[in-house]
Amino acid sequence: MARRLPRQLALPSPRTWGGRRDGAGRKPSRARPDVPHARRAPHDPRHPVHVTLRAARGLKSLRSEGAFTSLLQAFSIASREDFRVTHFSVQTDHVHLIVEANSGDGLCRGLNGLTCRAARALNRALDRSGPVWADRYHARALTTPREVRNGIVYVLLNFRKHLRAPPCIDPRSSGAWFDGWAHAPPAATQPRPVALPRTWLGSVGWQRGGGPVHVREVPGPGAPRTSQKGAESRRDVRVRSML
Repeated sequence: MARRLPRQLALPSPRTWGGRRDGAGRKPSRARPDVPHARRAPHDPRHPVHVTLRAARGLKSLRSEGAFTSLLQAFSIASREDFRVTHFSVQTDHVHLIVEANSGDGLCRGLNGLTCRAARALNRALDRSGPVWADRYHARALTTPREVRNGIVYVLLNFRKHLRAPPCIDPRSSGAWFDGWAHAPPAATQPRPVALPRTWLGSVGWQRGGGPVHVREVPGPGAPRTSQKGAESRRDVRVRSML
C-alpha cells in the first residue's frame, strides 16, 4: 500500500473586521468635536484660565434678557476665597470666562459649582428642563502676559467677532467693570459681578503684553491691520484666537 504524502494545510485568512484601523470607530455627531475626556493638565495658581462653555442645541439665545440675567446672578456669586471669576462675556450659544484659582481642586470645584448653578438658573429662567451645556467645559491656561492680554480681548470683545458689532463695550460682558481700557468708560452703576484678579498676570502683568485694551480690537487670527472706511482710518488689531 502506497504511503500518503503529507499535505500542507492552508493558514486561515486574516480577519477583515474588528481591531484597530484607520477610520474605525463611532463618527462624531456634530461638526464641532467634543472636548476630549482626557485628564486635564495640572493647574498652576499663577496662571489665569480661559474657560469656554457651549450651550446645548435648541436653547434660546443666552444673550436674551432672561437668560443673561440668570447667568449674571450665577457669575456674581461664583467667586470665593480659592476661586474667582474675573472676566466674562455671554454670546448667543456660548460663554467665555477668565478665572483664577488657588489650586487644581479649587478650580475644579469652582467651575463645577458655577456650571451647575448656571444650568439650574437658565432652566428656571427659560421654563425648561434638561441639559444646558453641550459638553464639559474647555479650559486653557494663560501663561504669559501676551496670552493673558489676548485672552482678555477675546473674552470682552468676542461679540465683535460673532455679531460684527461696532467698537464699543459689550453690554453682555463684564467690560463695564474692566479698568484696563485705553479710554475709560463711564462708571458702572450696577454692583460689580466679578472678582478682582489676584495673580500678577491677571492684575498687572498682562499690560506688558501690549498695553491697555482698545474697543476697536477684534478677536481673531492674523496680524494687526489698518482698514479704511470713508475719510477715516481705523486700526483693527487682530489677536490670536484662544479656541
